[in-house]
Amino acid sequence: MKAIVIREFGGVDKLLYEEIETPTPGPGEVLVRVRAAGVNHLDHDIREGISGFPIELPHILGEEGCGDVAEVGAGVTRWQVGDRVSCSVIQPCGQCQMCLTGHDGMCRSGRFMGAVGWGTYAEYVLCVENGLVAMPDNLDYETAAASHTCFCTAVHMIMTLGKVRAGQTVLVNAAGSGVGTSAIQVAKLNGARVIATAGSDEKLAKAKELGADDGINYTTQTISEEAMRLTGGRGVDLVVECVGGEILQESMRALATNGSVVTCGAHAGEQVEIDIVELFRKQARLQGSFYASRHEISQALQLVADGKLTPAIHAVMPLSEARQAAELTANRNFFGKMVLLP
Repeated sequence: MKAIVIREFGGVDKLLYEEIETPTPGPGEVLVRVRAAGVNHLDHDIREGISGFPIELPHILGEEGCGDVAEVGAGVTRWQVGDRVSCSVIQPCGQCQMCLTGHDGMCRSGRFMGAVGWGTYAEYVLCVENGLVAMPDNLDYETAAASHTCFCTAVHMIMTLGKVRAGQTVLVNAAGSGVGTSAIQVAKLNGARVIATAGSDEKLAKAKELGADDGINYTTQTISEEAMRLTGGRGVDLVVECVGGEILQESMRALATNGSVVTCGAHAGEQVEIDIVELFRKQARLQGSFYASRHEISQALQLVADGKLTPAIHAVMPLSEARQAAELTANRNFFGKMVLLP
């Protein structure tokens, strides 16, 4: 099969388009013919060797993808050859407390697709039987690949953890990112007012096209000050945060009383000082978000299939052009998601 392989850590030149042996499914495993794979910033971190995951080289990137069941291993009963499926980022064990209580997105005994185990930057990928979600019949592969990680994450952060309600105000940071473009739509779908932040007026204009009510350019404005001004001094009820560093600090300052910050990333700084006095006086909540459960994945994909959510796709490229996608990821010169087609 053709795949994007990294044999050493480093820049985009370490992404090698090679012919390698197609894996064979073992007991309880399913071989998926990948039709589309989503590009994520984590792929950049893994290639650079700074992800924190125990990566064994050679390695194949790609945390999300979808396609058709090509072959099933011994004991697999849930799937048949030809089934259209989306691969869960977390390939759960199915036996731990998290899995048994419906929190399989938090499974620590399984593997993280494209990090602990080979990923979807290939013509075929191995998944465990309970690491797949059926795709709605009317959902195409490219749209599904662009939706899986970001819309599922947004649903998990906003609906499950953030418990957003109609009439609340949601601040979405990094509005041009995959999670940001998805969070804007999920928050609006649930009746919230959305304030988007981004590093350029062009990205803010696109964010408003997706439904954002107001925008803050964090390169020329202070997030907390503008959020307070836009809410009449009250602050926001929920912040969807995936940046870290000073942006996380500004997010905490922008909160209303009883407000929450839900965070899923820290590319701008992993060690952040928090004003604990402000935290308890506001009765605020700082909540981490790891990944969605299979139930939330199915919920998100159905919302996309029903036309209630639409991924912002920056570009669709052949798998052989993974280096170009990686360059765009590194310089953040994109809006939404990029998709690779094996």
